[in-house]
Amino acid sequence: MNGKFYVYLLVTLLVIWAMDSININGIFKKNKVVQARLFYFLLGIALIYLVTNFFMDLFTSLKML
Repeated sequence: MNGKFYVYLLVTLLVIWAMDSININGIFKKNKVVQARLFYFLLGIALIYLVTNFFMDLFTSLKML
């Protein structure tokens, strides 16, 4: 479990860095700032979860070989 924590930290930094490069101003309606921020936050959480679980599954399956 300790290793998964460090993978979460690393992936969180990578996702924040990658999402910083996206210009999302044109996607959302005007005056919908709260909804846009919530969507951006939930998208980040989902990416962190999916990428972390992918790497953890990959690491555990490679140990079985």
